[in-house]
Formats: sequence, structure tokens, C-alpha cells
Amino acid sequence: MQEASEKSKIHDLILKDRKSLSITGVIDVDSFDEETVVVYTDQGELTVRGENLHIIKISLDSGDVSLDGTITALVYTDNGKLGKQNFFSRLFK
Repeated sequence: MQEASEKSKIHDLILKDRKSLSITGVIDVDSFDEETVVVYTDQGELTVRGENLHIIKISLDSGDVSLDGTITALVYTDNGKLGKQNFFSRLFK
């Protein structure tokens, strides 16, 4: 069981003034440019949209990604684990 918990990373988002975003629990970075950053987490695929986005820190060993710019949207695409549940069951889980 310890192996499964080691693979699962705690996933947090810290957004400061819509200008700075820290993400933990990142498994991989799919793509990034000045308008979109796509990362994979245990909670699903996270797409960050904005303007003048720049990755400040990336460490897949620790699962940390930090970026700055003007952040306009944070969108999750479920990885299948939660995809079969409806909105309210996820909300009150």
C-alpha cells in the first residue's frame, strides 16, 4: 500500500491576485505557451489560461509548478475517476 501513496501526491492550488499560481501534485506538464499551460495531476488534467504566462519553477520530482502572468481561467478535465459522477456528487464529496 505504501507504493500507491507514494505515487499519489497532494494536489493544491495557490492563486495570488490572479497574477501568481503555485500548483503541487503535478505528475507531468503536457504543454505550455504564453496563453495556456496544461498539467496532469491525480485530480485530472488542469488547464490554466491567461495572458503572458511564464513558468517560474518546474520540478516533476517534487510535483511543483509555479507560474506568473494574468490568469483568467483554471479548468479541470476529469481523468475518469470522477467523470462518471454528476456535478452535485463531486461538489458534496
